[in-house]
Amino acid sequence: MRVLGVDPGLTRCGVGVVDGAPGRPLKMAGVGVVRTPADAEIGPRLLLVEQGIEAWLEEYRPDMVAVERVFAQHNVRTVMGTAQASAVAMLCATRRGIPVTLHTPSEVKAAVTGSGRADKAQVTAMVTRLLRLDAPPKPADAADALALAICHIWRGAAAGRIAAAVAKAPPARSAAAAAVRAAARPAVRQEHRP
Repeated sequence: MRVLGVDPGLTRCGVGVVDGAPGRPLKMAGVGVVRTPADAEIGPRLLLVEQGIEAWLEEYRPDMVAVERVFAQHNVRTVMGTAQASAVAMLCATRRGIPVTLHTPSEVKAAVTGSGRADKAQVTAMVTRLLRLDAPPKPADAADALALAICHIWRGAAAGRIAAAVAKAPPARSAAAAAVRAAARPAVRQEHRP
């Protein structure tokens, strides 16, 4: 599986491509940052992010895209820019028919380091070790993008297998489920009466 990880941001949008599968060695295919000038208007900056993400998608042809889920911050301006860059990455992947998954920062940290409270230095050190790199990826946004890809390879694949198994399972036929369905039917009919 090839995963493009995206650590969204307007000034620096980290991107990293990792090849691998659960239980197998991981390999970095590429890492970098899409940059935009902080003093530019929002529209041109988002266009630059879109062009950068499109270039990465075109060059590396990932099977999946993993994007960091935007979380609440005290600085509304920062979270808005991050959310906008995140939406651009999701749009670019979806336009190409590439599945997108969102992972929280704590989920990524836990997958890579074993602790959801790890700091950036710990994440970077583990990414360097897991990918057997000669030097830590810089800046931190690039390392975070690789961590997202690693997280998805390890956790996303398992979640996908669980969802597929649940979808194939026959529907539950318990007395409690039947009672709930029976109780719900009259209520629905009454709500739709003229």
